[in-house]
Amino acid sequence: MSTLRITLRAGERIFVNGAVMRVDRKTHLEFMNDVTFLLESHVMQAADANTPLRQLYFVVQLMLIDPAGAAEARAVFERTYPALLAAFAGVEIRSGLQDVADLVGRERNFEALKRLRTIIPLEDDILAGESAGLPPVEAPARVPIAVGAR
Repeated sequence: MSTLRITLRAGERIFVNGAVMRVDRKTHLEFMNDVTFLLESHVMQAADANTPLRQLYFVVQLMLIDPAGAAEARAVFERTYPALLAAFAGVEIRSGLQDVADLVGRERNFEALKRLRTIIPLEDDILAGESAGLPPVEAPARVPIAVGAR
């Protein structure tokens, strides 16, 4: 049996098996058996899930943070994943999404989140127009459709 030791700073939160804990001073935790946890720095707030891959990250995160709602979150993942895979043409993102689906299928959600964190910057580049040297996407100028009589 291996022991996992984590150090938390004062005020830091950790999500363990669906429970949220906050420490009041620097402390060390030792997990003596298998546990599902997320450090606060890896938790995405709903307001920050503002791109397709971030939304997928949020769904997988829910499987970890809320074990009681994990089946519902998995159903959302299964509906969302195929559309995302079809929406991206880049090999790196598609490969990453396939890895994520494989990990979620094997209930390795923590590793799936780690993999998603590696491809989210690629999505950011696409959204910023940095992929393939494309200019940033801008709203087209408004052109009047009709001119009124005078």
